[in-house]
Amino acid sequence: MGYNYYIPTKIICECGGLKKLHLQALPKGKALVVISCGKSAKQSGALDSLLNELVLAGKDYFVFDKIPANPTTDAVAEGAQAAVQNGCGFVVALGGGSVMDAAKAISVVAANGGQWWDYVAAGTGKGQPVRNKPLPIIAITTTAGTGSEADATSVITNPETGEKIGFVHPDMFPVLSIVDPELTAGVPPLFTAYQGFDALFHATECYIANKANMMSEMFSLTSVSYVAKYLARAVKDGGDLEAREGMSFANTLSGMVMTLSGCTSKHGLEHAMSALSPSLPHGAGLIMLAPAYYTHFIEVHACDDRFIQLAKTMGKGNADKPQDFVTALVCLMRECGVDNLKMSDYGIEPKDFAAMADNAASSMARVFANDRVPLSREDCIKIFEKSYR
Repeated sequence: MGYNYYIPTKIICECGGLKKLHLQALPKGKALVVISCGKSAKQSGALDSLLNELVLAGKDYFVFDKIPANPTTDAVAEGAQAAVQNGCGFVVALGGGSVMDAAKAISVVAANGGQWWDYVAAGTGKGQPVRNKPLPIIAITTTAGTGSEADATSVITNPETGEKIGFVHPDMFPVLSIVDPELTAGVPPLFTAYQGFDALFHATECYIANKANMMSEMFSLTSVSYVAKYLARAVKDGGDLEAREGMSFANTLSGMVMTLSGCTSKHGLEHAMSALSPSLPHGAGLIMLAPAYYTHFIEVHACDDRFIQLAKTMGKGNADKPQDFVTALVCLMRECGVDNLKMSDYGIEPKDFAAMADNAASSMARVFANDRVPLSREDCIKIFEKSYR
């Protein structure tokens, strides 16, 4: 029943919210503006809008545009170096979860030196303390999928070790987040679906986790209800601003709920997949695993009543058995056109399953600990097998 609520982030969530950035009390100094190595932020006009806001606020800036879809330790090191060399006092992330996660890691390394893996407290990370306060972070999300604008987690891949690990530190909460649904309107349908399901799975995993509490349950179920209502609409019509607003709200709630509860081993399994195949979008990997993963926990009766409640929240009002949740989930996947995704399209093969299971358990032990029923190595391999196409 008890809970520990700490989210020290000012969040502005409204259409046109980006245009209010210059009216906010911004951190001191020059801004390191972090964006992806792609073209979306520039072509959509979001970057120009942001830079104009910084100028209006009287802030100088340096743009760092080298963050890949699955951010790496190398990108973090280069970004931190750019922040130090340009004398930046704070970091502004403009993008999706990858950019926001990278910005958090950059803020730590820029203020403390060394390498990101020095501070990671899992897997082969050295677990050194973060002695200096990280640079303040402003997060401006252009997607509705990771909730990184509302949490203190950074997920980074180490190409040298093949690990993709989440690291949590309270000083990585953004001081300010802008959630402007208009910025998500240009996201293509497929990626809208990937991102939306990521938000859904944050909420559902936190709801079935052993750390769930009365506050997290409220956030989880509300997030799930908004995804169920608006995701398919946003996929079918990117210009549907009501749907985009609904998904932005669901996404931010899914970030908040991760600070109250915790994701389960499902995220650990996917991290092993996208660490092996960096071209695999995180949300796509989660979708591939979902039916087999949730069916496993239904079959071991981890929390029957919670699965029934999730099914009802997703619109299946007459749900009376746990498997109704998987039925509702697959129906939404079909509506969004993502029910036939294949691991094999990303170079993942059955021979990789055992190594992925070991990678997940060692590098993401923290989320495995949130499962109500322990997931064995053999269970992990079977879930990969049942999910494989």
